[in-house]
Amino acid sequence: MTTKIVNGREIAKEIRNKIFEEIIELQSKYKAVPTVATIKIGRDPSSELYLKLRDNACKEVGIASNHLEFDESISEKEVINAINQLNSDATIHGILVQYPVPNHISQDKLMSTIHPKKDIEGLNPYNMGRTLSGNEHIIPCTPLSVLTILEHENMDLKGEDVVIVNHSNIVGKPLAALLLNRNATVTVCHVFTKELKQYTSKADILITAVGKPKLITNEHVKENAFVIDVGIVQTKEGVCGDVDFDLVKEKVGIITPVPGGVGPVTISSALRNMIKTYKNCVECT
Repeated sequence: MTTKIVNGREIAKEIRNKIFEEIIELQSKYKAVPTVATIKIGRDPSSELYLKLRDNACKEVGIASNHLEFDESISEKEVINAINQLNSDATIHGILVQYPVPNHISQDKLMSTIHPKKDIEGLNPYNMGRTLSGNEHIIPCTPLSVLTILEHENMDLKGEDVVIVNHSNIVGKPLAALLLNRNATVTVCHVFTKELKQYTSKADILITAVGKPKLITNEHVKENAFVIDVGIVQTKEGVCGDVDFDLVKEKVGIITPVPGGVGPVTISSALRNMIKTYKNCVECT
């Protein structure tokens, strides 16, 4: 059996090419450059790398990307005030908050403050509610990237046994909803799950987003399964994911690598959401 290794960079490039063409059409119609703003608090090396990659992707497709940078000692009230100013600024078509944020600032409050029409990450309760109810509009970027990869590989999710190892509001919960919306049978595991492999080893599709190197070994996966590794960790040996790639790839049918798998598609998924927030802003004026 030959395992297929998903090339996330190629998928991401296909998405960017389509977005580039769409932006040319939108700009000619609305006469406004799509412009997004990112709120960045403090300095986190991995976060800064992701932001740099996303800025490069924005530049490639014709989206202007602005930053509001704050010291990590900034108060929650000041950040919320900054978000409200961006909400009312007609020249800003989308807003992101770069996570993680300091412990004294509520991530939930920030998500709730961003106006739903400018919510690039799809984490405002209104947009999240639409995702959970099946009335999808702006989908959280990482779950959207997983869905994009599955669709790119022509996966019919109906009735498939899917196991997600993550139950966060950013990845696991919205991803479970997206898969249920497509009639998959979904199991969600997490740090308190007992005997993880008894769940993962039965999955037709295994999606892991823990951030723990080599958590998933060949005994955790089903023969010929589709494994999507969302985890990304910097180790002494370099960047890796949750999956022991070299072991698992000999057993499964399709697998995403780290790096070069989910990451690039997530950035392009953010660009897709930027197009939606841009339309939300310019089409209602």
